[in-house]
Amino acid sequence: MNRKVNWFIDMKHDSPLKKQKGGGTTKTCLPAAKIRSMSKAEREKLVRAKRSAGKKGKYRRSSKTNVRGARKKGATLRDWFKKEDWRRVDDPSKKCGE
Repeated sequence: MNRKVNWFIDMKHDSPLKKQKGGGTTKTCLPAAKIRSMSKAEREKLVRAKRSAGKKGKYRRSSKTNVRGARKKGATLRDWFKKEDWRRVDDPSKKCGE
């Protein structure tokens, strides 16, 4: 192999180009109905996980904090995003983008 190819292969492994740009977000949004059905401890756990991931610059929180039952059975993904009232988990009085 020539020198340029070796340099490119070495660069690929630790390249900053592979890393995601920007820091992670710390806002956690869910449908309002799901937030109402969660206990205070569940909501706090979810918010803590998202803030922790965001501070580390990660885009996603840990999969251990995945939420089940937020989407109704049979609903398409498009329906779920458009028809639900999305709210922030840490402050449900605010809409998701606020």
